[in-house]
Amino acid sequence: MKLQALTIFLLAFVASTHAAISPEVYWKVKLPNTQIPKVIKDFLPQSDNVVPELKQDNTKEKVYYGLSGYIAISWHHAANSAYERLVLEKVNPIKQVTEGIDDSPLKQYFLLEKDLEKGNVINFPSLLNKNEAPFLPRKFAESIPFSMEKFPEILNHFSIDSKSKDAQAIEKTIKLCEEPEVKHKEKRICVASLESMVDFGLSVLGTNDILAITSEVQGETQNSQRYTIEQVQQIADGDNMVCHKLNYPYALHYCHVGGSTKTFMVSMIGDDGTKVKAVSVCHKDTSFWNPNSFPFKLLKVKPGTTPICHFVQDDQIVFVPSK
Repeated sequence: MKLQALTIFLLAFVASTHAAISPEVYWKVKLPNTQIPKVIKDFLPQSDNVVPELKQDNTKEKVYYGLSGYIAISWHHAANSAYERLVLEKVNPIKQVTEGIDDSPLKQYFLLEKDLEKGNVINFPSLLNKNEAPFLPRKFAESIPFSMEKFPEILNHFSIDSKSKDAQAIEKTIKLCEEPEVKHKEKRICVASLESMVDFGLSVLGTNDILAITSEVQGETQNSQRYTIEQVQQIADGDNMVCHKLNYPYALHYCHVGGSTKTFMVSMIGDDGTKVKAVSVCHKDTSFWNPNSFPFKLLKVKPGTTPICHFVQDDQIVFVPSK
């Protein structure tokens, strides 16, 4: 009862004052039973009035990049969407996708629920992503323009050459964020602050009793290799929210809820000894996905026939209602 009373008091305090609080305190007030994942905590500013140091003017790149690009964000967009074109450009030559689907490296990112069994051996790439973009306090993030309409202004804000790799990355990210929602069973948003991420999670999951989980990798291997599944634990069955960190000058996440899912924690060990605790999201209803999207071609199944699963990289966060 004391904890509940304290939480109510803090919520009232935050709502009724303009006192500057840190994003970490905001999380603790809004999600009192949820630990902040390390992949978030390591990149938080210490105060709502302190802006973390972004990349300096003398660096070649102003955008923070993950190692693996955009792999598995959403596969139920319209055919030939900006996101699907982005994946083709970033991960796989078009010729390989259309002529040699079985050889595609993307195949390693998708599997069927029946494959998540102890003792199974699967080929799998590293889950390391290492996008080190820092979070901005909400009021600073919201003061920076974010739209294709303001694209020149954004480049000017970060002193980025319009012909550079960074400019191309920013353009792709904004276009992904501005794609219209799929009307059937999808809710999504790109959030530029931790506070906005928390608020969206509360609105779509309908509870503040939430688990926030991430994949964990012990080792630095970047190569695909064989992994043996040692344990599979079901964490949740129902809606979840997944937030994917995007390539941008500060921490920007694509957060979405895309229909009913099962969420698993899968413990694996690689042939080289790398230990992985991987979060796997299995989409139970794929009937509304684009029938021409990669997972169906890669796994040779049809929409709505069987759950399709994918692992999330270590800088992506999965939010599920707590049991």
